Amino acid sequence: MINIKYLIWALLAGSFIPVVGILNGRVARALGEPLHASVLLFGVAILLAIMVALLAGRGLPDIGQFRHLQPVEYLAGFVVAFYVISATVLAGKIGVANFIVMAVSGQIIFSLLIDHFGLFGAPIRPVNLLQLGGASLLLTGLVITQIANGK
Repeated sequence: MINIKYLIWALLAGSFIPVVGILNGRVARALGEPLHASVLLFGVAILLAIMVALLAGRGLPDIGQFRHLQPVEYLAGFVVAFYVISATVLAGKIGVANFIVMAVSGQIIFSLLIDHFGLFGAPIRPVNLLQLGGASLLLTGLVITQIANGK
């Protein structure tokens, strides 16, 4: 059974996702450049990560260990940067709710593919009809939100 604290933590983390788009959009307008806003966001994020690691007594990583990583393992950094830059640029153009609906739809669809095929070294967890039904409901909701927005 999954610890409820972890589920609440995940819910809280997810609830902050829309905040990234809107606040970074505000910073982009203030700085006059969306990419500069993303640079600031990552600067703050790295400082916070360093502080948390030190306060938790975990120390800092040995940079020499990075050479043992596979090239694909660096992809996570690219994905995070792509997401943040996308949220910064698109939230102001299509709205925070539209961006999040599209982003979550993409996450669920690709998560099912990752599980089903064991992509990126994930354990294979075959997708079942109930999961496909849930994903279909999500996509139906996506279509409804876009119709409601006049798209």
